[in-house]
Amino acid sequence: MSGVRAIAGFGRTVSDLGATEAFYRDGLGFARLAPPEPLPPAQAEAMGLADRRATQLRMQLGAQTVTFLAVDPPGLPAPADPVATDPFFQHLAIPVRSMDAAMAQLARAGPKPISRGGPQALPASSGGVTAWKFRDPDGHPLELIFFPDGPPAERWRAAPGLFLGIDHSAITVTDLDAALAFLTGPLGLRVAQRGLNQGAEQGRLDGVDDPEVDVIALEPPAAEPHVEVLHYRRPAARRPSPSVFGPGDTATTRFVFAVADTDNLLRVLREAGCAPHGSADGAATYCAGPDGHGFLFLRDSP
Repeated sequence: MSGVRAIAGFGRTVSDLGATEAFYRDGLGFARLAPPEPLPPAQAEAMGLADRRATQLRMQLGAQTVTFLAVDPPGLPAPADPVATDPFFQHLAIPVRSMDAAMAQLARAGPKPISRGGPQALPASSGGVTAWKFRDPDGHPLELIFFPDGPPAERWRAAPGLFLGIDHSAITVTDLDAALAFLTGPLGLRVAQRGLNQGAEQGRLDGVDDPEVDVIALEPPAAEPHVEVLHYRRPAARRPSPSVFGPGDTATTRFVFAVADTDNLLRVLREAGCAPHGSADGAATYCAGPDGHGFLFLRDSP
């Protein structure tokens, strides 16, 4: 096995760290962990950014961390008209204590709506949650989600504040079998839940017409946060896969996994037919999934 322990955080490439910090701080309650600083050399090497100036800003919401990365010279900009079915789509899902209060605070930061008609209450067959999707200043998607009851609500009950943390990150994939083979094979994640979401509420939430989407939740050994896979049976993706975007491009979001042994991880990924890049000191490994989504693996102490 690869030795993947947990999702240690997430990474996003952005164009302006100041504007990003203001949006996530004022609109979503994130707190800065440290001033902007150079990306650690091992990570820059693994991500193919050693020859560019890469500056990171680490922010926290609850127990979860997001590292925002600005690269100079910058990479490719995000497409001007992204949609939920694009294979580079990856959102961060933020559970909230009150949807009305969260929407009121977020409105002051100027989010760009994805959802149509405000928050959507999904039917029980689609989880029974209330959710709203939107974009940050660079077009990165996010989701506010309110859990009315059940295990998800109980899981977040003790979290302080209005914006409680990051429950999961969802990626859109074009080949469901390939995505699940990658996530459950070399990464060793466990399929925890499967569903098929459709209907008018799902269409308004996703900002697409008449969707039918497989939704699969996968967990690392430390179950939270977790990975969610979105596979649209319809409408079809407008852009081809794999994605052309890499870690230096502003369309990208990355999972950051803690692993026990990066040398073993490299071997497992290569045996699975992937093309990972590891740092010389073994502290970091980067790999793209079947649709180009980024996975950064950092060596973790036992």
